[in-house]
Amino acid sequence: MGKFIISKRTNDDYQFNLKAVNGQVILTSQGYNSKASCENGIESVKKNAPDDARFERLTAKDGRWYFNLKAGNGQVIGTSQMYESDNGMEKGIDSVKNNAPNASVEDDTNN
Repeated sequence: MGKFIISKRTNDDYQFNLKAVNGQVILTSQGYNSKASCENGIESVKKNAPDDARFERLTAKDGRWYFNLKAGNGQVIGTSQMYESDNGMEKGIDSVKNNAPNASVEDDTNN
């Protein structure tokens, strides 16, 4: 089972990373100004991850692939790492679909 890790950025915003069973980060959130907002973002990922239509597949300027997971309102709730191929990106999407819904949450902040 994967897990969400809540952490703080240098600007004191909260963020989460979704890690697969192997410890690899498969999705990263935006910055949130409160821990409660960050936790709501995690719940949104859990809810939206099973729906393939919520994944926006993109190509960066350098030709690498990545994806965004969007909420029902179209807001981006998580972004992937960069992949060298579309096949790699699709495996990343499958990993989010499989890991997110039942992932545990670990709080790495000090408050």
